[in-house]
Amino acid sequence: MTPLVAFTWPETAISIGVVLLVSIVLRIVLRRAIRLSVSASIAAADRHRASTSPADKFLGRITGTADERHQARVKTLGSVLTNAVDIVLVIVVVLTILRVLAIPLEPVLAASGIGGIALAFGAQSLVKDYISGMLMIFEDQFGVGDLINTGEVTGTVEEVGLRVTRLRDATGQVWYVRNGEIVRIGNQSQGWSTGTADVPIASTEDPARAIEVLRGMVAEMYADEAWSGVLLEEPSVAGVNEVRAGVTTIRIFAKTAPNQHWGVQRALLERGVTALHAAGIKGATVIPFAPPQA
Repeated sequence: MTPLVAFTWPETAISIGVVLLVSIVLRIVLRRAIRLSVSASIAAADRHRASTSPADKFLGRITGTADERHQARVKTLGSVLTNAVDIVLVIVVVLTILRVLAIPLEPVLAASGIGGIALAFGAQSLVKDYISGMLMIFEDQFGVGDLINTGEVTGTVEEVGLRVTRLRDATGQVWYVRNGEIVRIGNQSQGWSTGTADVPIASTEDPARAIEVLRGMVAEMYADEAWSGVLLEEPSVAGVNEVRAGVTTIRIFAKTAPNQHWGVQRALLERGVTALHAAGIKGATVIPFAPPQA
């Protein structure tokens, strides 16, 4: 009776050991080559950004073609290539070991084909995850370091795989989102962001005068070098946005670099309140609640 597995000691064991050793060395070499390529590409982007004029930087942020997007794409491709290397090496090692053991691969491949048809019905979600992951990467919908909203969670992308995307939200919690389950993506790191600040004043004050004071404030803020890399254009004072009991709200819009609108909003509120106070314009007055007399 012919044995199903041809195992001869120590020749077969040595052959399997050589296959495993070569695969481990090859994995280390390939992963290192990917890391070096990613680092070299990012270094080239850093050198290019250092020699770019402020106007070109602003244009790159607005159009979404800035070097930061290049870095995100490079890191994403590096993550995907690393996962692909692991998958391919595992398949090659398994097939090679089967050949070393003299196991006929033809029945195995035929059985895998039949099993693949059976598994296709039960693994539709897995196939969907991989296809969605490849499409998201090829279309550059997001990259490592981007702040995205998947509908279920908002967080910073830490790793992009063919099946799962890893996010970390503002609280530090890590989320693993299957690519096939992502129906829509809101990317807050592409192009630019908009900051909105509502500055309240007392309803007894003149809104026109308050608007002039705030326009002077935003002009000073735009001229400040500390905000030169954040504000893409001078913030605009839209005017009165809301009037209610004792409060008139004046709205300010600011076009900022991606994900920088939060700090701009806080700075606009702080500077706006300070400027209005210095100009003698009163802030919002809270009217105490008086219960009805019995």
